Amino acid sequence: MRTAERPTVPHGPTAVDPARWPDVAAVPAASRARSAVTAAVVRHALRELPLRVRLAGGETLGQGGPLLEVRDPAAFHARIGTGGLVGFGESYMAGEWDAPDLVAALTVLAAHTADLVPAPLQRLRRLWAPRQPHEERNTPDGSRANISRHYDLSNDLFALFLDDTLSYSSAVFRGFPASWDRLATAQQRKIDRLLDLAGVRAGTRLLEIGTGWGELALRAAARGARVTSLTLSREQRALALERVRAAGLRDRVSIELCDYREARGAYDAVVSVEMIEAVGDDFWPVYFRVLEERLAPGGRVALQAITMPHERMLATRSDFTWIHKYVFPGGRIPSTRTVEETVRDHTGLRLARRDAFGAHYAETLRLWRERFGERAREVEALGFDETFRRLWTFYLAYSEAGFRSGYLDVQQYLFTKENPAR
Repeated sequence: MRTAERPTVPHGPTAVDPARWPDVAAVPAASRARSAVTAAVVRHALRELPLRVRLAGGETLGQGGPLLEVRDPAAFHARIGTGGLVGFGESYMAGEWDAPDLVAALTVLAAHTADLVPAPLQRLRRLWAPRQPHEERNTPDGSRANISRHYDLSNDLFALFLDDTLSYSSAVFRGFPASWDRLATAQQRKIDRLLDLAGVRAGTRLLEIGTGWGELALRAAARGARVTSLTLSREQRALALERVRAAGLRDRVSIELCDYREARGAYDAVVSVEMIEAVGDDFWPVYFRVLEERLAPGGRVALQAITMPHERMLATRSDFTWIHKYVFPGGRIPSTRTVEETVRDHTGLRLARRDAFGAHYAETLRLWRERFGERAREVEALGFDETFRRLWTFYLAYSEAGFRSGYLDVQQYLFTKENPAR
């Protein structure tokens, strides 16, 4: 039972702004019964983990490993008891817990995600797990609103932690550990590999679904392709158009503010980089049918996609998570099985190749996270407060941990369309 809320005690140098972050500024009060059950579940979950959890007052839980410090156990349990993993993330944003090595601590938790909640509570998941708000379904209107909430935050913000290519997806490195000075080249290697998979060359009619800030369109046009790129982000489109003009490629690149479902025309190749995660599981069949419909006979689709284990995807398919609430509203990560079954059942496309490279994404995210931390003052100067900076740090670390633990992976796919004339 959820009761009245009590104000938080500020943590760190500044208090949480209740106007901007109402659910972080106020700790949800919980009944004694709920608090007791939550504390028991948390203790049970942590008892056998290779983690060291130190509670305020000196008590320590876990089997040893990366340190997680809980500064306000009452608030920590109240948030988890009322919001589950959403509350866990909000507790970090509020400064109620921290970790000297945040990625290491989150990697342990990610590796044991399926075991953290006891089986009886897992079976009751639909009763306690928050549900996706209806307005965040990825209808055409919902998609525009969802994309805007993330990608229209500020081009200047993204430029602070991305490399000069402004690529916001996994790079492909030649070796590890990756270094910042090699990130731009690794991003271009990823793009070139996708263009090679799609067979993009001089004269290719290329459709890109999800422009980003335009690097793939620029590199395709430099090969002599004619590129139509679709985006729902006004901020991204504005900067991508500037980059196209600066490169002298306006005659080869068209960037349209357009939903993928509104695409028209026939293309020799379609490329889409980490766009499927924003489509929503309700619309994955539609997405793949659009890819097929826009592709000329004999054409090729190169797709980069984040994936997760099939069983976890099914178990969490309807959940509303911290990532949905604060980072990617409406997002949903597929499994490789789901991608391949959806293509098989709803299109005539043929899977020709799939390559996984999750370790490369972990390194990409590490470089972004470190860069973001180094430029914290510049982030603040753009008007993003401490709570936002903790949010973004948690998001990048949380994502990196997903790839380091193997809970997440990333794939490059090649699909082909038969040419019946041959």
